[in-house]
Amino acid sequence: MLTLAAALITSVLVVPAAEPATYYIDSVAGNDSALGTSAATAWKSLAKVNGRAFRPGEQVLFKRGASWTGTLNVSSDGITVGAYGSGALPKIGGPVLTCVNITGSDVFIGDLRASGCNWAGFELFGDSIVLDTVQADNNVAGVSITDGSDWNEVRWSTIVDNNKMSVDDDTHPDDDSGAFGLLVHGDDNKIRHNTISRSFHTSHDYGYDGAAVEIFNGDRNFVEYNQTADNDTFTELGHESGETADDNVFAYNSVTSTKPSGTFLITRGAQSHIGPVRRTLAINNSVNLPNGDGWSCDQGCGPGILKLRNNTVKVGKKVGYDDSFDTHNPADAADEDRGVYQGAVYQFTLGARSVKADPLYTSATDLRLKAGSPAIGRAENPGYDEDLAGKSLIGLTSWDSGAYQR
Repeated sequence: MLTLAAALITSVLVVPAAEPATYYIDSVAGNDSALGTSAATAWKSLAKVNGRAFRPGEQVLFKRGASWTGTLNVSSDGITVGAYGSGALPKIGGPVLTCVNITGSDVFIGDLRASGCNWAGFELFGDSIVLDTVQADNNVAGVSITDGSDWNEVRWSTIVDNNKMSVDDDTHPDDDSGAFGLLVHGDDNKIRHNTISRSFHTSHDYGYDGAAVEIFNGDRNFVEYNQTADNDTFTELGHESGETADDNVFAYNSVTSTKPSGTFLITRGAQSHIGPVRRTLAINNSVNLPNGDGWSCDQGCGPGILKLRNNTVKVGKKVGYDDSFDTHNPADAADEDRGVYQGAVYQFTLGARSVKADPLYTSATDLRLKAGSPAIGRAENPGYDEDLAGKSLIGLTSWDSGAYQR
């Protein structure tokens, strides 16, 4: 027999938690006094969004074809930010310092454009953030992943014309900086299946500057399956004192440019004030830079600094530079093999199964291999399931160098 207290307890109704809400924002027809929970009752301003704490699972959707001036602050964990309606991506734009500032974690942001800001289009501070099918253009950095922002993914996005400089002066000889497609300071991030182009600007210090993906202080980042064009550098790596930039991987990327200069990869050893950068792996990348250089491993290169496998590199200038070439000490050379190289100057020792030859690309921008290419069958097993075009590599017994399996 139940006691009175027990009977009262068992009679209490359990009220289920409210379903996560979806909020709509329309810069033209919206009203910040409205409910915001339907397209017909949409909010209007970024301030209304920035001032609200959202619950995990809730969605914040911006109207396609609309635009806002200012900074969108995404501070709640576990939410989705996206778009509704039809038309162009909703645009968050400058002139402000950062277009979209993300301090929350476990956030998904898709179908959003960040344009014309004085620093970053998207700046990530939280962890496990996904940027999917976004666009970042006309910023200093299209995407900035800050120190301590880890396990993020930038995928299927368009990072284009981020061609502003944060520093470009003749006051100091080595401090110009800017024109970053992505600037990565965090660890364990994935940058995959993006189009990254025209990260390029003139520079007082260097002549030209810019990078598709620059990694500084970041460890264990994976840069894979990206189509890149007309950037000054595909990637450069370094770190400040007390930090590291180790174990970063660049795989199955296409790197092309018609710019007057350009470089595929720049890294350095322990003699550099921003080194050593340890255990960088560049595998199965295809490079065509008719006015540029290939790779550079300077100021203390060695097998523990840079490993290159299965790459095809065609350039107009220096194919590769390894400072062990100057010291005549093969033990200090980068670990390079199974590459196909063509260019004017070779300042490194080719691996036993590498070759100096034209890789026979389909065109200057289509780096798939023609029949008879010396890259066909030259590679070792890359350990990847597919090539840049999505062709399966599973079950093969012969692999091609470069980003495309013929």
